Amino acid sequence: MAMDRPSDSPYPMDGPDQRPGGEPDAPEFSAQEPQREADTSGSGERALSPALPSRTGSETRVIAMINQKGGVGKTTTTVNLAAALARRGRQVCIVDLDPQAHASLHLGVDTDAMPHTVYDLLADESIDPAEALVKAQENLWLIGSETDLAAAEGELASAPNRHGRLARVIASLRERVDYVLIDCPPSLGLLTINGLVAAGDVLIPMQAQFLALQGVGKLLETISLITQNLNPGLRVAGVILCMFDGQTTHAQEVVSDLETFFSNQRDERSPWRFARVYQPAIRRNVKLAECPSFGQSIFEYAPTAAGAHDYARLADELMREWEAWVRDPRPAPASLPAPEALAQMAEALDDAAPGSNGDPLDELAADLPLPQDERDADPPVVEIRGSDPVRSDA
Repeated sequence: MAMDRPSDSPYPMDGPDQRPGGEPDAPEFSAQEPQREADTSGSGERALSPALPSRTGSETRVIAMINQKGGVGKTTTTVNLAAALARRGRQVCIVDLDPQAHASLHLGVDTDAMPHTVYDLLADESIDPAEALVKAQENLWLIGSETDLAAAEGELASAPNRHGRLARVIASLRERVDYVLIDCPPSLGLLTINGLVAAGDVLIPMQAQFLALQGVGKLLETISLITQNLNPGLRVAGVILCMFDGQTTHAQEVVSDLETFFSNQRDERSPWRFARVYQPAIRRNVKLAECPSFGQSIFEYAPTAAGAHDYARLADELMREWEAWVRDPRPAPASLPAPEALAQMAEALDDAAPGSNGDPLDELAADLPLPQDERDADPPVVEIRGSDPVRSDA
């Protein structure tokens, strides 16, 4: 059961059966919906289209999809959530920040054929980000990745503004897209920091398992460090449960612990003050595992599958909360840094010292330009698990 938003939440919520403005829910996706835009170049590759149409809204929501644990459904959620938003008529861009390039492969994009990737944009700030855009399908764009991106952390270790380079890339898209989804790598290194600095919101895809709770606690500690100096406007929007089986006692316990933790944070001044467990949870569905091998989203591969239904409803929920805020602004997560803020950020980041080779959280703390009193303080500790486990006989 998802928690209700508190009355002072930055995301106004409409009723469960209404879209923003009292419109009825849009119909679910069906097999009759248009498929991926056909290749018109004759080369079998996706068309390169720097000239994006005007976006539909007045604010751009930039979301970092992050979990340092691999295999939790992060890339699957990034791609299919973006595809669902695009099929609702929103202009969406995926930034594949993972050196494995799984989001690019999931969309059927040949990474070797791209003129520029996110690696090029991070390494060379003179490149126009529009030159790296690939149109994956109608309303859905991609800035792809490559295996060379794994070397970026070492190459940028002593570079100026090494934490804010992706923020500059995304700032150039603010007049073109409604949503930017950043598929962060499963680690807490420099690439992930770039994603968190560039984002306004964080979504955490995870499985409903005990060890996953401990990983989320560590991730929240990292986000707390980022908000202290690099990106004060960053907030955790919530958790997306993937590969979910709600019939098991263990899964129910984990969801209860998450909801209790977030509920207890409402009066705290933390980046996850308004976070919640999103509904619906994404049910375990073999079609979601199959569709990447065909270079398709779930809506192209199996539009009537449970996975397509779940991601469609999740996309509607995200649009509901964000577009309600656009109509009735309140204090909310920063969407994109203003140019002046980026300049100030770059100036501050240039003074940061390279990190050490110790614990990832300690290394991150050493790498951030924190005041000395905060640098000497112990890193924040976040504990989520609050209830005693119940052994299942099943």
